[in-house]
Amino acid sequence: MALEDRIVVDHVSYQYEDAADPALNSVSFQVRPGEFVAILGHNGSGKSTLAKLINALYLPTEGRVLVCGMDTADEDRLWDIRQQAGMIFQNPDNQLVATVVEEDVAFGLENMGVEHDEMVRRIHSALETVRMTEYASSSPHMLSGGQKQRVAIAGVLAMEPNCIIADESTAMLDPSGRREVLDTIRQLNRDKNITVLWITHYMEEAALADRVLVVSDGRLVMSGTPREVFRQVDRLRELHLDTPPMAALAHTLRQQGLPISDEILTVEEMAEEVARILCP
Repeated sequence: MALEDRIVVDHVSYQYEDAADPALNSVSFQVRPGEFVAILGHNGSGKSTLAKLINALYLPTEGRVLVCGMDTADEDRLWDIRQQAGMIFQNPDNQLVATVVEEDVAFGLENMGVEHDEMVRRIHSALETVRMTEYASSSPHMLSGGQKQRVAIAGVLAMEPNCIIADESTAMLDPSGRREVLDTIRQLNRDKNITVLWITHYMEEAALADRVLVVSDGRLVMSGTPREVFRQVDRLRELHLDTPPMAALAHTLRQQGLPISDEILTVEEMAEEVARILCP
């Protein structure tokens, strides 16, 4: 493991009380600064348990988790870890604690003891980043699902984390809300070099990541770029996972004998590949 790794999961296992089998079993991987890593897995695969371990909500039964060089088992660094690895949950209503948007964004800063002028600066900057400045005085509970999730992201951003862990944070949103949230996170990843761990069951979201990890029955079973992972259509289906529509179509066309590339992920790439075959 490299010293500069932002997140290190080192042979981590976790077992819930009274469970017959571990939720995670000797999982290891590293995430570099500024990397956007998607984690896929069927329900019950262990991916949400993994998110909670990285945010120090759970401690490993075996192995260790390091966040920005800090061991999550170090109780004295617990708040520092959670400040550096901000968590965005599936249901934004579970993260909204105030009756006014800007007060909600301020919540974490108040717990950190940030002085007033600095707090005002961070709140304004965070709301501006997620394009929610005009709603600063609004009630969070009157917003759309996508807007609520962007407020939750602003609350995390105000704490100035190095990492964001998003645990299926678009799962309860409509397609428009999903695009809003994913676009916001991708912009933060690009513009502010924030490391992102994106847990999702939407394959088209994972296709936009730098790297994809696949968890099944508590084990890390696949790892690679989106093209490396999604070209293995049969293997993903064995794991009860879908593939991006264009990757699935390319796989079907290859089975029918057409010389289609196995690295297609987007409609644009499919159109170019079909044009190449029809007009050599």
